[in-house]
Amino acid sequence: MLPLSSLRIIDLSRALAGPLCTALLADLGADILKVESGRGGDPARSWPPFEGSHSLYFDSVNRNKRSIALDLYSPAGTEILDRLIAGADALVENFKPGTLAAMGYTDERLRELNPELVVASVTGYGDTGPLSDRPGLDQVIQAVSGITSITGPADSSGYRVGLPIVDLTSGMSAAIGLLAALLGRAKHGSAAAPTDRVSTSLYETALSLSVFQGQGALTLGTPPRPQGNDHPSITPYGVFETGTEPIVLAVTTAAHWRSFCAAIGGPELEHDPRFATSRDRTEHREELRPLLTELLARDSAEAWIEALNAVGIPCGAIQNYAQVLAHPHTEALGMIRDTVRGDGSALRVIRGPLNLNGAATDVRLPPPGFGEHGAEVLAELGIADSELAALLADGVVVGGAASAAPGGSASVTPGGAGAAASGAAK
Repeated sequence: MLPLSSLRIIDLSRALAGPLCTALLADLGADILKVESGRGGDPARSWPPFEGSHSLYFDSVNRNKRSIALDLYSPAGTEILDRLIAGADALVENFKPGTLAAMGYTDERLRELNPELVVASVTGYGDTGPLSDRPGLDQVIQAVSGITSITGPADSSGYRVGLPIVDLTSGMSAAIGLLAALLGRAKHGSAAAPTDRVSTSLYETALSLSVFQGQGALTLGTPPRPQGNDHPSITPYGVFETGTEPIVLAVTTAAHWRSFCAAIGGPELEHDPRFATSRDRTEHREELRPLLTELLARDSAEAWIEALNAVGIPCGAIQNYAQVLAHPHTEALGMIRDTVRGDGSALRVIRGPLNLNGAATDVRLPPPGFGEHGAEVLAELGIADSELAALLADGVVVGGAASAAPGGSASVTPGGAGAAASGAAK
């Protein structure tokens, strides 16, 4: 019994932010019904990297979900969605503002279908403001929110963060908001805790990530600049060359500084007035770095990692993902899980990050094929086999257990009148 095993959530989201939100909820036991448009489905199904016809982009954030593909422009398709919404606890979407209402699901209509429903929305720029109508995607939001301006080499105009950090954290924010609304209702009842809609945006989430960098700009009026691999506030904290390869180390306290100086064979640095405090070391960073580089060049990266960790200095190698996935610690944590897709193909996936009572959350279901669970979900609604056959024949329900991404090599039953919503995905 998982904490959210009594919850059913309708997932209308696409791409990354919304699907990550529902993947985290699915890890905790929620029954996630991924409702996809009958033509094309989640656009992430067509994004590389691919394994055969399967998008690994899609697979990375759609574990533990079931998929049903509907023609949401047809009366029969919307009737099915109505019934799914009526029996759900929550709905997650990441369309442009107003798209859900344009589909016929205004706040009033949703309350009519299900007075207890909680809706979680992720947009590009938020519900109001001069930019709210713009489509938003991760790298664009990184740029306009300030993240790009502080990332990259010190003399650069800024780099994107290598991961889609805004999409990922927006999905996490949405999951927190949705759980808060559901918890409030469970503790106090919907009358006392009437939150029926929670929302965040890529822009709001990205700006909130600025923490001390943003606070400094707000209070002091001076925007921070890229500082390469050096921490902007703490020294030494960053990438340092050794006798073999670079390492990352962090000296964050006075006790760390004393231990660090002794460990690297530079006790004189501890008493140098230029480096007496953390603030002093940051102000004299350019003088300190060559001194540390000279000392660290005397031994290998592996030796320094062992020696520094032994005295409590956080330190590690710069690993690529192939190295990380093969690391014994990754194995010990059970981060990699073996699954089998509905078409019989094997897939290893990275599990979610949570542990419950010391046990890692599991991957109970592989990422779903396009519309793979349509018949199963409709049977749960009490729809007879004969009616299901008619819905399939008419293209109202699309897909099946062996379906892959449209455009791939696996067969997909054609149907549907187009994407349910043309607003840009987040």
